[in-house]
Amino acid sequence: MPERLVDRSPVVPADQLVAQMVPPPMFDEVSFASYIPDPNQPSQAQAVSKAADFAAKVAKIRSGGKRGLFGKKTAPVGIGLYLDGGFGVGKTHLLASIFHSAPGPKSFGTFVELTHVVGALGFTKAVEELSANSVLCIDEFELDDPGDTMLVSRLLSELSARGVSIAATSNTLPGQLGEGRFAAQDFMREIKKLGSIFESIRVDGPDYRHRDLPPAPDPSTAAALVERADAIPGATLDDFDALCKHLSTLHPSRYGKLVKDVKAVLIQNVHPVDDQAVALRFVVFADRLYDASIPVACSGAKLDQIFTQEMLDGGYRKKYLRATSRLLALSRFQAATN
Repeated sequence: MPERLVDRSPVVPADQLVAQMVPPPMFDEVSFASYIPDPNQPSQAQAVSKAADFAAKVAKIRSGGKRGLFGKKTAPVGIGLYLDGGFGVGKTHLLASIFHSAPGPKSFGTFVELTHVVGALGFTKAVEELSANSVLCIDEFELDDPGDTMLVSRLLSELSARGVSIAATSNTLPGQLGEGRFAAQDFMREIKKLGSIFESIRVDGPDYRHRDLPPAPDPSTAAALVERADAIPGATLDDFDALCKHLSTLHPSRYGKLVKDVKAVLIQNVHPVDDQAVALRFVVFADRLYDASIPVACSGAKLDQIFTQEMLDGGYRKKYLRATSRLLALSRFQAATN
């Protein structure tokens, strides 16, 4: 009988929240050299060069500031790099490469994970814990929630003043006017105190997760899904509604530990979600599955039908498109392993 995620109730001690801020396993071995730029997208090669230069500069920041009058050193100030582009063009690969190239201590996490850390530790403690870093890498910087954005803005201002460099990525919407340049401007405007130190770099190209790939696999029948769960050691099998309800009982910072050591996640009776809160929690859950490269299969509706058109037309469109892209990649992986 396969295990159920709803029977798990993981706990992450507060003192481990910063320690676990590292790139997802799939980016453990990446480097600038392993990023293969698309020859049809010259901005990709330029982004690799800019990111490598940034990482080299980060290594020098903590050695001390410039010498001023009377030979005294001024306090070092962190530098900033903002990688702006669409879904699946390799921005996270570059961000993880920056992380691996920088001297420790250093931290890597998504914007959502960072807000969770600040919420769990408190603002002052978070600043204290992160201020020793040479660099803070923030994946998927989001402007959806003004409160969270301004909270992180203040955090980054404090850290930058203490010599912590900041590298960030952000997704832009396919077909968006200006191809995301307005998103970059919004970022700079929101991070008022930091705008002057950030260099914004475009990374263009199609979503690699969909290059030369077939459409999303059709859902399994209920019986076939149970058989598949029984056949995969370490797989979990959950009802969609029960799983969504369970996610509501856990702080999102615990979702990663929820799926730790799981070999495949199988979900029965998937259907479109009409509650925004449920949908947003599932987005975070999908992100943690993708981070851990856990294959996904389902019965019921296709995984690309979870978020309704009404939701895709709303303010959280970026989140839903990213989650859909990732779920499809994981479902194709699952299909390929059977």
